[in-house]
Amino acid sequence: MLFSSILFLFWFLPLVLLAYYLIPNRFLNGRNIVLLIASLIFYSWGEPVYVFLMIYSGFFNYFMALEIDAARKKGGTGKKDLVFTVIVNLFILGFFKYFGFVMDQINALTGAHIHYTALALPIGISFYTFQGLSYIFDVYRGEVPPQRKLLRFMLYLSMFPQLIAGPIVKYRDIALQLKDRTFSFQQFGEGVIRFSFGLAKKVLVANACGAVFTDISGYSDSQLSLVSAWIGIAAYTLQIYFDFSGYSDMAIGLGKMFGFEFSENFNYPYISKSVTEFWRRWHISLSSWFREYLYIPLGGNRVPVPRHMLNLMIVWSLTGLWHGADWNFILWGAWYGVILILEKYVYGPYLEKAPKWLKHVYTMLIVMVGWTFFSASDMTAAGRMLAAMFLPGKYALANMTTLYLLRTNLILLIIAAVCSTEKPFRFWKRILKVVPAAGLLILLALFLLSVASLVYSSYNPFLYFRF
Repeated sequence: MLFSSILFLFWFLPLVLLAYYLIPNRFLNGRNIVLLIASLIFYSWGEPVYVFLMIYSGFFNYFMALEIDAARKKGGTGKKDLVFTVIVNLFILGFFKYFGFVMDQINALTGAHIHYTALALPIGISFYTFQGLSYIFDVYRGEVPPQRKLLRFMLYLSMFPQLIAGPIVKYRDIALQLKDRTFSFQQFGEGVIRFSFGLAKKVLVANACGAVFTDISGYSDSQLSLVSAWIGIAAYTLQIYFDFSGYSDMAIGLGKMFGFEFSENFNYPYISKSVTEFWRRWHISLSSWFREYLYIPLGGNRVPVPRHMLNLMIVWSLTGLWHGADWNFILWGAWYGVILILEKYVYGPYLEKAPKWLKHVYTMLIVMVGWTFFSASDMTAAGRMLAAMFLPGKYALANMTTLYLLRTNLILLIIAAVCSTEKPFRFWKRILKVVPAAGLLILLALFLLSVASLVYSSYNPFLYFRF
């Protein structure tokens, strides 16, 4: 079930909100039960079998955290329990997400023809596995006490607003909210506004840009040109931002409607002046997870330069692998590892002195090349697109198809690019402050346009379901 669907907007969400708020706030356990049941139904809608895998993950991490805490109280470290828990979590994630990839590599390297059945990827497994691991690590380090109420822990792991696509919520950030939270009309209203903007970003902008990229990626060699390839990757660059940030906005908005405050996941990454800054603004919850639970334990930057470079390559290669079981994702992660090393140790000081516009152009060029790896179905497709973008001798500079693309999509891409900055939202807030009715009418219009688009269009993918 997608947030951007008629079923969710007009059936599931209203019924859950009604059931939730019919229970007085003093009976918080009752509200938690409603949310947990709703979350299991939400997940089961698309994954009727794999919901048991998620439930198992919840039970396993709940009891192992208690084991680790008990071992520490007896004078031990709980390290053996920690290692066992991490191995089990990563084995489950690895089996379902990377089994097919590993078998393909074995067949390719050995020449064997081992037959296997490809497994369907459980939706959201990367997100809830990382949430479970962050909880286990925090309990082991003594940063949070283990949650002894199974209901609360299961709700933390399976809460439907952020279950399938993040943001990755650390247990310590919402531990108190699971135990005690209050209702506020202001918070609920903020949630509705945030959700509505996220829905508009996803449906009105991301879907439109995605349709452009889908068309171009299907072009034959005679149709593809250098300019059309750049239009295609620009469309994907905008699609993935509005798709994922829109979904994060909807998740944060839904959290507010139920009394939760989730951390921000995006902070206008396309205004960045360096790749280092870009990764402080893009998918913030994932970046902070890898920094806290992998990069820093490896030594971070408090090690000799060669080791620091190795740490960066390990973290970013695994970041790529987290996103998908294919070489193009690993290469995408390694691409950023190399660029961040170069910014840190080679041309960073020169970049600082460059004009702002040049720094921005540089950053977006690096990001768009990265999205070329990320968007491709395999390395062959990535190579074809890069060749079209950078080798005009093989592909025409432009053709009649290019002119058609510019005529039909240039305004869309310009509007999307402007909306990827903070200026439109700031402008809306000023309108809301000066003429509240006008600001609310704009929001209502965006919501109605989004619903109309959902009714009349069948193109409504969500990119991060792949991960």
